[in-house]
Amino acid sequence: MNVLGIDGALGGFSAAVAAGGSIRSKRSEPGNVALEAGLSAIAAVLDDAGVSASQIERIAVGCGPGGFTGLRIAISYAKSLAQAWRTPLVAIDSFDLLEYGGSFDRVLTVVVGRTGVISARLRNGGRIERASGWIADVLGELEGALRPSTPLAVLGAPEDVLSALAERGIVVSPVTPSIAPAACAAALAAAALKPAASVHAVRADYGELPAARVPRLK
Repeated sequence: MNVLGIDGALGGFSAAVAAGGSIRSKRSEPGNVALEAGLSAIAAVLDDAGVSASQIERIAVGCGPGGFTGLRIAISYAKSLAQAWRTPLVAIDSFDLLEYGGSFDRVLTVVVGRTGVISARLRNGGRIERASGWIADVLGELEGALRPSTPLAVLGAPEDVLSALAERGIVVSPVTPSIAPAACAAALAAAALKPAASVHAVRADYGELPAARVPRLK
């Protein structure tokens, strides 16, 4: 199966093509460049893989949480291409993209939103807890479940989150995602997942919406 993977939620913009369970091509553009570089990155990975639009059998997109602008643009691209190419669309959350290819009994996966704001998912066996908001608030909400003495595997956490965990006396073991960039994980995972019933069923999970500015009345 030929799959196009797209992600704009996990820092920068990435695109990849997978075929037969392996990555044929990938492209990653750092920074908030989804609008400027997204479509050219998609065109480049198709060209590098030697795959035409008509040969893509599935499109996979990261649906968040994560950066607001890149996430919104990536989903818009994925929906437009799925409609134009009449191709099934699979949405995969950012936590699953970061964890893809790894094996964890207990893991805290962290996604950065706007400055100082995160979404975190704690998976402990079959139990899952999630929180979004300011770093201190999120860790405070999850703190009881984070407390067991064994080192906690942590994915995706920047230095400020790792420092906040250390301040709480939580022993962590930082882990690097097995598959990067995120579009590669999306392209590989999608073959085994059920597509959305329609493109309209795919919605962005922003974790926490950006702060609203109330206009001043003159």
